[in-house]
Amino acid sequence: MKKILAIILIALSFNAFSQENKLTWHTNVDKAIKLSVKEKKPLFFFFTGSDWCGWCIRLQKEVFFKPEFKSWASKNLILVELDFPKRKKLEPELQKQNQQLAQMFQVRGYPSGWFVIPEISEGKTNFNRLGSQGYVRGGVNAWIEGAKNILNKK
Repeated sequence: MKKILAIILIALSFNAFSQENKLTWHTNVDKAIKLSVKEKKPLFFFFTGSDWCGWCIRLQKEVFFKPEFKSWASKNLILVELDFPKRKKLEPELQKQNQQLAQMFQVRGYPSGWFVIPEISEGKTNFNRLGSQGYVRGGVNAWIEGAKNILNKK
C-alpha cells in the first residue's frame, strides 16, 4: 500500500511540474489581446518561419524551450506566434492576420519579435511598441535580460 501511495505521489508531482512548465503560444491575436488586457501583461509577437527558418528554430531551442524562459514568460508576457511556414498550411484567416501584422510591424526577416501593449479605443486596437528582439547570442539568460531591458522602458 505504501509503495502504491508513493508511486501516485511521484506521478502527481511530475504532472504538476509538467503543467507548470507548459507555455501557451496563442495564434489568435484577438484572444491574446483580451488576455493581455485582463492580465495586464504585454504581448510578445513572435514572427517565425517555423518549418524552414534555421534561426527561428535555433531561438526556440536555445531560449523558448528552456525552463528559465517558460518560468519567466508565464509571469510576464502573453505569447503570440505569428507563423509563416512553407510546408505547413495555415487557415486563410490566420494567414491573413499574420500577414497584416507583419506589414504593420514592417517585418523584413525572421525571427522577429515585438513587445507591445494593446490599447483599445473606440473599438480599435493600437499597439504601443515597447521594442523588438529576435535571436540574441548567449542563450536564454541573455535573451531574458534583453527582454527585461525593453519591458522596463514602458
